[in-house]
Amino acid sequence: MLTLLAFVVALGILIAVHEYGHYRVAVACGIKVLKFSIGFGKPIYTWRLKNKPTEFAIGMLPLGGYVKMLDEREAPVDPVERHLAFNTQPLKSRAAVVAAGPLANLLLAVLLYAIVNWMGVQEPKAVLATPVAGSVADQAGLRGLDTVVQAALDGDELQTVRSFEDLRWRLTQGALDSRDLTLVLATKSGDAGRRVVLPLSTLGAADADAALFRKIGIVGPWTEPVIGEVMPGGAAEKAGLRAGDVVQRVGNTPIVDGQQLREVIRASGGAPNVQSPADDAFKWVIVRAGRAVDVQVVPEVTQQAGQPVARIGAYVGAPPAMVTVRYGPLDGLWQGAVRTWEVSALTLKMMGKMVIGEASLKNLSGPLTIADYAGKSASLGWTSYLVFLALISVSLGVLNLLPLPVLDGGHLMYYLWEGITGRGVSDAWMERLQRGGVAILLLMMSVALFNDVTRLLG
Repeated sequence: MLTLLAFVVALGILIAVHEYGHYRVAVACGIKVLKFSIGFGKPIYTWRLKNKPTEFAIGMLPLGGYVKMLDEREAPVDPVERHLAFNTQPLKSRAAVVAAGPLANLLLAVLLYAIVNWMGVQEPKAVLATPVAGSVADQAGLRGLDTVVQAALDGDELQTVRSFEDLRWRLTQGALDSRDLTLVLATKSGDAGRRVVLPLSTLGAADADAALFRKIGIVGPWTEPVIGEVMPGGAAEKAGLRAGDVVQRVGNTPIVDGQQLREVIRASGGAPNVQSPADDAFKWVIVRAGRAVDVQVVPEVTQQAGQPVARIGAYVGAPPAMVTVRYGPLDGLWQGAVRTWEVSALTLKMMGKMVIGEASLKNLSGPLTIADYAGKSASLGWTSYLVFLALISVSLGVLNLLPLPVLDGGHLMYYLWEGITGRGVSDAWMERLQRGGVAILLLMMSVALFNDVTRLLG
């Protein structure tokens, strides 16, 4: 129920803002707006504002909306009102009305990101867990407990890293944009210290998924290697482990953080002598009530995706240390604009890479995935839901600016042609382009829906 409600509310807000952008600029340009509808199909509710010609409506199918303007191309227009028709307006007015919808979505994203910045959000500190063995981060010399205080993509100036989520975003940008990332680590006193360069340009990243972050080697923030809830009958209970035990060593491996401990446990599933409990590889040194204790822990091996994976039947790792990220009024608004620009640019680059085959079409998401994320973000609280809304608003704004004939960007291309040549696109060409645009859009929707189903079934 929460998923459905969060999805409907998100769609309603994003569509309303998009269409209001068209409506507001049309009215400002002196165009008569006949109808403003959120949703398609039979109206379930309509109303009019006093002394206004526009009928406002909520349609039965909430998968879009439209603003119907007076237009000689759609119906006969009384000569007295001809100056109010859309098609009689100067080129700059028509272009402004069309561009206003996508720009309204981008401005909404700026506002939503700004609200989150002003409210403040709890995020993990930018303290690194032990990098995945053999990964880019591991080879670059990063270690568990390293704290990142500044970062910069190749060619940019160093900027403060406020949280682990901030760092993750920069890693995503660098990997997908094939740009190296410079990290500045804190000294013991907390000041900026040594620099480490992550050669992200060598990854050839096509997808921003879990596999990408494992290649980079930074998969999560540092957490204390402590044992949480112990499951009855599991290997942890059999070994005598208790909630609150802090693991210092497994075999000959010193344990620094929870992520490293999870990796060591999983890797023990492929050990050739896993059935030899006396082996030193299963000797754990833990700290309990302030003193060191030796225990013998033999993980239970199961098959996952055809590979042996070891588990101990207990939660591993404490919650990460958190920090409140909050900005002042002007800084929060500026950072909202910066994030909107960065997400827009990255979205366009990924679309371009998908067109030329450098990025996977699996990055396309449809309504099922959006609904799923809407529910998950809403369950995490207001700030997560607002960030989700901002991200989808950016995507909607950028998508509508693409030069496809059925989208706002396609109409802007028509007006560009008219501005260059002095004449509009002919009706014959308009019809051909519309058909091609519909075909491309249907293909994109089909791929996105296929990806949705694959994710849900997977």
